[in-house]
Amino acid sequence: MSCYMAQDAVYINLNGGRSYAIHFAPFWAVPRLLTAVGLRKGSCLIVTDTNVAGLYLERLRGYLLKAGWSPLPGLILPAGEGSKAPELLQQIYDHALGAGIDRQTPVLALGGGVIGDLAGYAAATLLRGLPLVHLPTSLIAQVDSSIGGKTGINHSVGKNLIGAFYQPKLVCTDLDALQSLPELEWTSGLAEVVKHGLIADAEFAHKLSTNWDRILRRDTNTVRHMVRKAAAIKARIVSEDERESSLRAILNFGHTFGHAIERIAGYGQFTHGEAVAVGMRAALKVSVLLNPDLPYTTIDSLLKRLPVRNSIKDLDPTKLTQTMHFDKKVLAGRLRLVLLRGIGSAYVTDKVTEEQISAGWDCARNA
Repeated sequence: MSCYMAQDAVYINLNGGRSYAIHFAPFWAVPRLLTAVGLRKGSCLIVTDTNVAGLYLERLRGYLLKAGWSPLPGLILPAGEGSKAPELLQQIYDHALGAGIDRQTPVLALGGGVIGDLAGYAAATLLRGLPLVHLPTSLIAQVDSSIGGKTGINHSVGKNLIGAFYQPKLVCTDLDALQSLPELEWTSGLAEVVKHGLIADAEFAHKLSTNWDRILRRDTNTVRHMVRKAAAIKARIVSEDERESSLRAILNFGHTFGHAIERIAGYGQFTHGEAVAVGMRAALKVSVLLNPDLPYTTIDSLLKRLPVRNSIKDLDPTKLTQTMHFDKKVLAGRLRLVLLRGIGSAYVTDKVTEEQISAGWDCARNA
C-alpha cells in the first residue's frame, strides 16, 4: 500500500455541523475515514453497479471486514442512466430493509454519478436519513456529482426532477480508479472539468487547453492536479450556496440544453458529458448573442476538443426547446439559462428569447 497523507483533502464548509471533506485517498483508507467522522463500526451497505462491482466491490468489503466492519450483502445495479428510475430506487429500499439496516448503517455509494445520485437519494429517504459516503469511481463523479449533496432520480418528463439535497459524511476519491475508466467515460467526464474552468476559473481553463494532450493520455501528475482543482472549484461554490439559491446555479452551464438532449434522444444515446458538451456550445452561442465581446473562438476551440459520438441533427428542435421548459431552474414559468460573461465568469438570466435559444440549437446542430 502506498502512503496516504491525511491532509490531502478539500473541504466543503456548511452550516449546522454538516461540513465534510473530499479525501484524495485509496479505497483501503475508507475504514479509517469512516471512524474519523464518528461512524460506529457495525453494518454498512455498499451500492454499486455492474461495471464497478468486479473491480472494487470485494476489495472494499475486504478492507471493511479487516477493520472490524460488518458489510451487508452488496447491491449491484445495472450500469447506466436508465437506473435512475423509481423501480431501481425501490430495489435499494427492498434490499436495505431486508438486510436489516438501522439508522446508523452508512450507505457507501461506490461508482459513478448514477450510483451516487441513486444511492444518495435512497440514503436521504430510508429511515428518514442514513449516513452517506461517496466513493466516486468516474471522472464526472470525482469532480462534480459526488460534491454538494444533490441526489435523485429521473422522471419521464425530465432529468433529475425527483430528488433532495443530502450531504454525505465524507467523499473518498481514489484517483487510481480513473486509470481503469473506459475511454468514453473519461472523455465524457472532461466536459464537467472544462465547464468548471469556463464558469469560475480562467487560469484553470487556460491550463486545461495547454495540457490537453497530457490530460487525454491520463498523465498521473496532470490528472491529480486537474481533479483536485476541479473538485476545489465545485467545493467553493457549494460552500457559498448549498441549495442553489444563487451562485451554485452557474454549475448548470450547458445543462439546460444538455438535459433536453438526453431526454429527447433517449437516455444512453448520449453520455451525460457528451450532452453537456453539446449543450455548452449551444449556451456559448446564446452568450455571444447577448455579449458580442465574448472571446467566442477561444472558448469554442476548447469545447471542440470534447469528443461527441452522436449528432443532434435528427432531434426535433421544437421538442428540445419544449423539454427545456421542464428544467428545474424554471421560475415563475420563465426559462433561466446559465451564460458566460467571459472565460471564468458566468451568470443566470431569464432574458433570453426563443429566437436566441433556436440560434443556440442551430449552432450545436451544425457543430
